[in-house]
Amino acid sequence: MHRHDMSEAEGFGWSDRYLLGQAVMDDTHREFVDCVDALLRATDAQVPEALAAFVRHAEAHFKQEDDWLGSPDFPGGGECHIEEHDKVLRAARDVQRLVGEGNVDVARAYGRALAEWFPGHADYMDSALAAWLVKRSHNGRPLVFRRKETG
Repeated sequence: MHRHDMSEAEGFGWSDRYLLGQAVMDDTHREFVDCVDALLRATDAQVPEALAAFVRHAEAHFKQEDDWLGSPDFPGGGECHIEEHDKVLRAARDVQRLVGEGNVDVARAYGRALAEWFPGHADYMDSALAAWLVKRSHNGRPLVFRRKETG
């Protein structure tokens, strides 16, 4: 088993392209990115706690969104969105079991999969939820201010 060093670890950074214009969701998504980043950068010894922190975050994050998606006036129903959340959490629990058996590399692979999954999920599923939430509370469209990307 080799120890991963911070310098060689590939992290997952926040980008304003993930902003949806709904403050609660945007804050939660920043926390999601931070949790995945911590998992990817964790040493072998830190992996179990980083994974547990991600699971705690994901359970609260997805429950909040699932409650909104379950609203009777959410257009088109949120079943697919809720199902994606369930798959991510089921996989997280499988990864926790494997990490408990000594396989820490599976947690890094899971972290990379999350980093690949999140942008599309935010773009296609969460953006519709954010737009509906903003319309419901302000009767308008989400307003997003993004910093200009450099480089």
